[in-house]
Amino acid sequence: MNDWMRIANEDDVPSPALLIYPDRVVENLKRMAVNAGGVEHLRPHVKTHKLVQILDLEMKQGIKKFKAATIAEVEMCAAGGAPDVLLAYQPVGPNVRRIAALAKKFPKTKISCLADDLSIVAALSHAAMAAGVTLDVFLDVNVGMNRTGIVPGPAAADVYRAIARAPGLRAGGLHGYDGHLHNPDHAQLVRDIEAAFVPFWKFHAGLLAEGLPVPLVIAGGTPSSPIHAKHAGVEVGAGTTVLWDFGQAIVSPDLDFVNAAMLLTRVVSRPTPNRLCFDLGHKAVASEMPHPRVKLIGLEDATFVVHSEEHLVVETPRAADYPVGTVVYGIPRHICPTMALQSEVFVVRGGRMTETWQVVSRARRITI
Repeated sequence: MNDWMRIANEDDVPSPALLIYPDRVVENLKRMAVNAGGVEHLRPHVKTHKLVQILDLEMKQGIKKFKAATIAEVEMCAAGGAPDVLLAYQPVGPNVRRIAALAKKFPKTKISCLADDLSIVAALSHAAMAAGVTLDVFLDVNVGMNRTGIVPGPAAADVYRAIARAPGLRAGGLHGYDGHLHNPDHAQLVRDIEAAFVPFWKFHAGLLAEGLPVPLVIAGGTPSSPIHAKHAGVEVGAGTTVLWDFGQAIVSPDLDFVNAAMLLTRVVSRPTPNRLCFDLGHKAVASEMPHPRVKLIGLEDATFVVHSEEHLVVETPRAADYPVGTVVYGIPRHICPTMALQSEVFVVRGGRMTETWQVVSRARRITI
């Protein structure tokens, strides 16, 4: 790898830091549009970046619809002028009222959410009526991940009928997320996805035959998005492709995107002749994945031995080449939770850090 990520004014960036390269973000957005067959088929997930500035870059590329994982992310999108935002989550507790309140506060944004339970459909209907708004609700269909959603069948049809008939609600269509399906063998991935979605499409046809409105299907994540995009009337919800990381590159070698986010860290100690300690602990890079959790550029062969809140210790026979204070760049294994750890990011233009952006929607609440 060349040193495209290196910045001339490293001394202006305190470490650990996450760097964003907007020109590379735009390049990824263009590739996403090509993969999806046009921006009209894209509904990128903002949980990856949580930045209103990247939302703006997406809209400038013609992307009009978005997915979000939290109420705060929905509010960030609506406040940023997004025309259409789906909370890809079933709201429960106070979040039922909060989603209705957001729809009232931002009438120019079409705000929708997921549901897979009759009691939540009833609660959403009550909240929407109380707020004087209409909420689009998508049925969350379990396509085998067994995390959320309802298995296609009679009970699922009952929930969808309830959505279509409830006052204050409008049936938005179906949502199916297949995050459990990823395979570096693209041909096998296609077979796995097609098999997983046989019940989904049969269920979809049954709803239409019954005369129920099914305006839209939102399907897939990053590995499967180009496959689902080939179906007419399907929007795809890839998010990692906006910034990219090395974990996704491993499981999806057929996808061609560039790293638009990098970690900047420094050597803070050399405790033994063959060890380096970096200021890149759990609080700076996501730690839910196995090691290596970051690919340190130039130290790809280092062994990770200790990872704690503020420290990352690696072993390398070349430790003497990295005196205390040395700057090293790294690609996170998983960018989405790594972004959630940052209160601000450092923006790189023309090889220099030029500004900082606040990661607004890492918070659970903005105003509502």
